Amino acid sequence: MAKRQINIQKKFAVAAAKVAAERHCTDIVVLDLKGISQAADYFVIVTGTSDRQMRTVADEISEAGRELGYQRFGRAGYEKGRWILLDFIDVVVHIFDSEYREYYDLELLWGDAKKVKV
Repeated sequence: MAKRQINIQKKFAVAAAKVAAERHCTDIVVLDLKGISQAADYFVIVTGTSDRQMRTVADEISEAGRELGYQRFGRAGYEKGRWILLDFIDVVVHIFDSEYREYYDLELLWGDAKKVKV
């Protein structure tokens, strides 16, 4: 994969994390999964404070993706607002409530991944 494409992926992952930070999400982590996952190159993992806030963050990240040329491939959990997953193929965004974040503990599951500075 071309270096330019990787930089765009990382740029989008960081942009998604910044959108979440601007909307007061907490525990924001960007994991670089290149070489250890075939599912995606980056995971963005954040914790929201309410289902309304989580949906707003999901909508704004989707818009940021469009602005950077990333079309969302899929979305799950939007209606319930406990764990919203946004799939942009190379970048997957997980917006959790605190209970689901603790239960699924994706950082432990992907403990070998490098954390990207946001």
